[in-house]
Amino acid sequence: MHQPHPPHPFIITLFFVCGLLAWTATPVAARTVLRNICRVKGQEENVLRGIGLVVGLNGTGATGDAPTMRALAQALNVLGNPLPNDVLSKGGLKDLEKVKNVALVIVTARVPATGARRGDKLDCTVSAISGKSLEGGQLISAALQGPNTKDKRIYALAEGMIELEDESQPMGGRIHAGCQMEEDVFTPFVQDNHVTLVLEKNHANFQTATDIVETIRSSYARQNDESVVAVNAANIVVQIPSHYQSDPVAFISDIMDLQIYQSAPESRVFINERTGSIVIDGNVEIGDVVVSHKNIVVEAGGVKAAEFRAIPGQRNTNPAKLKSLVDALSALKVPHDDVVDIIKGIERNGKLHARLIIE
Repeated sequence: MHQPHPPHPFIITLFFVCGLLAWTATPVAARTVLRNICRVKGQEENVLRGIGLVVGLNGTGATGDAPTMRALAQALNVLGNPLPNDVLSKGGLKDLEKVKNVALVIVTARVPATGARRGDKLDCTVSAISGKSLEGGQLISAALQGPNTKDKRIYALAEGMIELEDESQPMGGRIHAGCQMEEDVFTPFVQDNHVTLVLEKNHANFQTATDIVETIRSSYARQNDESVVAVNAANIVVQIPSHYQSDPVAFISDIMDLQIYQSAPESRVFINERTGSIVIDGNVEIGDVVVSHKNIVVEAGGVKAAEFRAIPGQRNTNPAKLKSLVDALSALKVPHDDVVDIIKGIERNGKLHARLIIE
């Protein structure tokens, strides 16, 4: 009686197909304007935060929660309906223990990079600290402070009906235009007659910073002076020319419209294990490697697996592409978790020529 043979593993050989892709995928430098890859220091978002109370809940609020009861007692006092003095003097909040339609929340609002003036209205988010659900609730006035905890000023007041963005996450919601600014919020972008350009994180490197300095110097005939200096890989300090000092906005507009040859950013592979998404730079390469995972064998590189084992020091002139590997695994209906494990294994082996980011 014949014994059943074990299933043969799928073998994915990428040394030929991916070698052809490597010949055709020659990176080309592209031109771009500065505003696409950098910003002006002082033009960044600010976050306002505060504590508030949500009322009108249908029995889904906090019950017997001491912080919520204290906040409710304080709110009642501000609104002209304080608890009796004899209750507060004894340190008790018995009258509030059975309240079920109130929840304590954290309220946040983002001030855009261009700032906000008094009277402007912003969207705000509400996240419950206590209770079971914010559905149907209304935020009563919450005072929001600035990002500097030492600054006790009230920059905005928030209130309004809460809209749940995801019914499966009832402890968080949003109020459209529910935050009204009470103070101006903006950050000066000119300091000592200088402005600072900040490269976005995906473009911050010494070569790009140097290219920007040379472009600005050549545009303003400043080849040999220090009025344009790259402080590090992400920050370039530029002195405002004398004829622009009365109009720095025009100078920044002209600077940000300058064109440079954009070098290729750092290659990255992004994996979101919660959503199952895999985002790969099309030029991400993998070195000579043989991966055996469950019933899958992957051979990648410029040589076959047998030759790879025999001459591990051989230089690969036609590196394989990670995208081709993932496409091949998908064509074989390999489960997503197995694809992620294979990519992780290649990265641990030092054969993934890119930065792996996992969330």
